Amino acid sequence: MNGGAQVPEASADSGSAAGRVPAQRRPGSQEPAALRFGVLGPVRAWRGAEPLSTGSPQQRALLAALLLREGRTATAHELIDALWGDEPPSQALAAVRTYASRLRKILDAGVLVSESGGYAVRGLADGALDVAVAQDLAAEAEKARNAGKLCQARDALARALSLWDGEVLAGVPGPYAEAQRVRLEEWRLQLLESRLHMDLEQGCHAEAVSELTALTAAHPLRERLRELLMLALYRSGRQAEALAVYADTRRLLADELGVDPRPGLRELQQRILQADPGLAEPSSPRSEPAPAPVRPAQLPATVPDFTGRASFVAELSAVLASAEGRVMAVSALAGIGGVGKTTLAVHIAHQTRTAFPDGQLYVDLQGAGPRAAEPETVLGSFLRALGTADSAIPDSLEERSALYRSVLDGRRVLVLLDNAKDAAQVRPLLPGMEGCAALVTSRVRMVDLAGAHLVDLDVMSPDEALSLFTKIVGRERVASEREAALDVVAACGFLPLAIRIAASRLAARRTWTVSVLAAKLADERRRLDELQAGDLAVKATFELGYGALEPAQARAFRLLGLADGPDISLAAAAAVLDLPVEDAEDLLESLVDTSLLESAAPGRYRYHDLVRLYARACAERDEHPPGEREAAMSRLLDFCLATAAGVYAIERPGDRLVDHLTATEHPGLVFAHRSAARDWLYTEANCLLALARQSAGRPGTLRRAIDLLWAALDISESGANSREYEATARALLEAARQVDVPRVEARALMTLAHAHVDGGRFDMADQEAEQVIRLAEEADDLLPVCWARNARGIIALYQSRNADGEEHLSQAIQHFRTLGDRPGEASALCNLSRIHLATGRTQSAVALARQGIDIYDAMGNSMRGANGRYALGMALTQSNQRDSAADRLHEALEVFRDSRQRLWEGMTLFRLAEVDLAARRSANAATNAEMALTVLRGIGGEWRRGNVLTVLGHALTGIGQTDRAQVCWHEALRIYEELGSPEATAVRALLSPVQAA
Repeated sequence: MNGGAQVPEASADSGSAAGRVPAQRRPGSQEPAALRFGVLGPVRAWRGAEPLSTGSPQQRALLAALLLREGRTATAHELIDALWGDEPPSQALAAVRTYASRLRKILDAGVLVSESGGYAVRGLADGALDVAVAQDLAAEAEKARNAGKLCQARDALARALSLWDGEVLAGVPGPYAEAQRVRLEEWRLQLLESRLHMDLEQGCHAEAVSELTALTAAHPLRERLRELLMLALYRSGRQAEALAVYADTRRLLADELGVDPRPGLRELQQRILQADPGLAEPSSPRSEPAPAPVRPAQLPATVPDFTGRASFVAELSAVLASAEGRVMAVSALAGIGGVGKTTLAVHIAHQTRTAFPDGQLYVDLQGAGPRAAEPETVLGSFLRALGTADSAIPDSLEERSALYRSVLDGRRVLVLLDNAKDAAQVRPLLPGMEGCAALVTSRVRMVDLAGAHLVDLDVMSPDEALSLFTKIVGRERVASEREAALDVVAACGFLPLAIRIAASRLAARRTWTVSVLAAKLADERRRLDELQAGDLAVKATFELGYGALEPAQARAFRLLGLADGPDISLAAAAAVLDLPVEDAEDLLESLVDTSLLESAAPGRYRYHDLVRLYARACAERDEHPPGEREAAMSRLLDFCLATAAGVYAIERPGDRLVDHLTATEHPGLVFAHRSAARDWLYTEANCLLALARQSAGRPGTLRRAIDLLWAALDISESGANSREYEATARALLEAARQVDVPRVEARALMTLAHAHVDGGRFDMADQEAEQVIRLAEEADDLLPVCWARNARGIIALYQSRNADGEEHLSQAIQHFRTLGDRPGEASALCNLSRIHLATGRTQSAVALARQGIDIYDAMGNSMRGANGRYALGMALTQSNQRDSAADRLHEALEVFRDSRQRLWEGMTLFRLAEVDLAARRSANAATNAEMALTVLRGIGGEWRRGNVLTVLGHALTGIGQTDRAQVCWHEALRIYEELGSPEATAVRALLSPVQAA
């Protein structure tokens, strides 16, 4: 079914179903608040927002019976049957009359009427009864679905389902109420099945698995839910589990009912076995009109003073317009930097956009810089712009490219790929479909891009160059100094970008004449020979703008180009320049005006990749004394380290790490709120890691770079930048080993060990932590010793070396106490609690975890207090205090989510699944385990994934899905065997001998 179950139609306002309470509707503001009623839960009534008493259970039963008749009269005999069935009390009729009388006093006059010896509820406003609203929304969904409006249909069903509030007619007695409960619950399930089917049609299969797992546990004989679960698993790449669901279903039906699965379920099993391509993509009877995001319009604005290039505009416009009826039209513009490739491409794209009614995509591929854009990242951005949900975007380049072409099939879209590095970067981004076209700009000529229409873009002709200069500067100023203007454009080498920069500078300085600018450009010491080929022409163009800068502007231009990273914040720029923020902002905005700097967002700035290279060349050539470059980078590193340390201190009050970091001379930012501190850390993550890598090559900054990485360890634990964090830690360790200073090497090893623990690479982390202890003790640097002991203790726990773990953690506790590091002590206590738990000392495990929490709470350390509650939740689970365990874990989960700690969020969901499993709540356990798998995707390592799969298998067994459980255990066994983990023995025992083999 598509929209809803066959239920009696009732008039309702579809827009009133925003919540569980039916919305009131009044024809005029003078009328009193309307009555509203709810039966999809407890029987309730409201006048406006005021709840009304509906009386005793039998009185509520009478009201429900009348409401569900939708205005039709119920005789006294029918009402007696509804309330008491075959065994009414002797005074049943009198009781009915009493209930009716009491209801009349509560309700508005004329609502409860007596008629023909019976009663009826009349005169209700539209949307006054929740079940009528739900009927109307179901009808709306059916209509929208038939019209191909899948999103609208799903939204209507979701609003209808939101009206249910627990058990229908809760607490209402009588056979009529029982019959209505069954009917309305069946209808709810049908609506839910329809909504889930639409979820799968919209590609939300991964998200649906958790919900469907819980539903099949609650309704094991409902084959439609099983069918949807099989399809969701299959589309999530879990074919074996999908087939296992069928096997579980067939066995259950045979055992319980003595029947086989229905034909549709058997057919789906066969299609999965055959890997039917029709199952891979969601199908819909009609294509739904695309919402606004599916028709992207990403083209940058064309310049209002576009000049010349008439032959190129005509040639390329003709090629792009010919895309209709062809497989694909590709045009590639090549030329030196600053020749105007982007300006021309954007202008042509705007000229031809009417030929591509389904949208235009744009991306700067950053091919001229050291880190060109990855095709996978670009495809992810394109797919989102075309309306693809994040959950439906695959990981690999090949899969993203294939999905990209599928999404573009049947559409006419123009793709502008700007500043490409080479053909290899471009190929996965080409649409490849009839009716689509791609326009590519690059510094290199793409002779190896098959089928492309290649265009070599040269500099402007003298007439075109003068025309562009005149449009920017103004006709009057140029007309009086035409020869000087020709000298200017000639000095610019007729390069469009150079001409634009020069003309803009002149236009902004009304006291300058054209001759003044021409005289400046005549000095070859201020520019390179514009007539040479290659990058020198680009540098000469930038030299024009740079040479005209005031001294303070030029210094800012040079120094800001030194830092790696995608962009720079205003506060960080002020640190580089050693200026107050207000003065730095004035300088940066003046550079934006010259086009030498870009405003990436309010308060953030970036260089074009070529301009950054030029700025660095200027710094090497012009910065005096030369040590100022190192001083500027040192100030930036100080700023970032001080700010990161401040964030760390806010997140972990009382933690002594900040007292053991290298002292900084330049201050950092101070945050009033924890959320602002956390936002800074994650916003600056890429810049911080880039700065740490860049600082690795400077002996004077290496120690602070390592401390920066240590203070910013939440970047690793969040999962968002785990790989980049680990790569940076490796680079810093290599640099530390070059300088051969034990203290520096120990701290670098500690950051890498931390990253490896987060990533589940425990052997490597243990070896590194062991080296940390040796080096840090040699350097008399006790804090890394504490951390390394703590890390080795938890690693030993993970590897079932409990005696070793207890020894390490006991030493860590003593070391932390020596340092007066109370949060560190609490961390080690909580980890020791887990060792006690693993060795059967449950009571002491609970006590140790509570000691740790008491320390955390006393210091206001909410984030690490969540780790303590995580440990306590585990101990309480094993001591059979399951409700308390769940409470502690839910408290931890809330903090981890708020702190964006995805690793710990996923692990807490896993522990909640364990609690549910111990409490025999198998369906809840399966739901939490599925959510844990989703959150931990790509982080935490395979060992943790194996643990979650093992628990999921137990949960699935508990809800009768044993074949699917076997699939989970086989996957867990494969993981454990590859890692050499002792858990393999227990999982192997769960599998039958035949399956284990």
